[in-house]
Amino acid sequence: MLERAQSPNPYDLLPKVPSFSLESDDLTDGETLPMDHASGWNGTGGNDISPHLRWSGFPEGTRGFAVTCYDPDAPTGSGFWHWCVANIPASVTELARGAGSSGGSLPPGAVQLRNDAGVPGYMGAAPPKGDRPHRYIFAVHALGADKLDIDENATPAFLGFNITFNILARATLTAMFQVQ
Repeated sequence: MLERAQSPNPYDLLPKVPSFSLESDDLTDGETLPMDHASGWNGTGGNDISPHLRWSGFPEGTRGFAVTCYDPDAPTGSGFWHWCVANIPASVTELARGAGSSGGSLPPGAVQLRNDAGVPGYMGAAPPKGDRPHRYIFAVHALGADKLDIDENATPAFLGFNITFNILARATLTAMFQVQ
């Protein structure tokens, strides 16, 4: 495997916004992503189950949320979007384990986009075998809009553009994963 520099955290390159709390019954910030939340693709052996996420402390005036999972360390030059959900109502402060997986249940009105593999929903970690540990940045974006003009055919980049221009605050939790 060729050596390459570690990619920056993409949120460090955007305008600074306040933070709030993001917790999970399945993930611990800075720790290894459990196998259930890794991918079954590429012989990784996971189950592609989206993790439980719960958030609090977001700013007053929050009118909606978006949830994303991004791997900046993917050897693509543009990272890899593993999960994107837009138009989560402001009354929702938790997604159950498996909510973004096949057969899962997202809140009414939420829109789940295709990940960078072209599949709607959550795709777990599947870094190249032998590559250094990859970071999987789960983010909840508190938005000043009830609804973004996004449908399931939008790209993750288009969602990111819309998030950037409607963001009030962001919470992140980063899990690590490596295939030996």
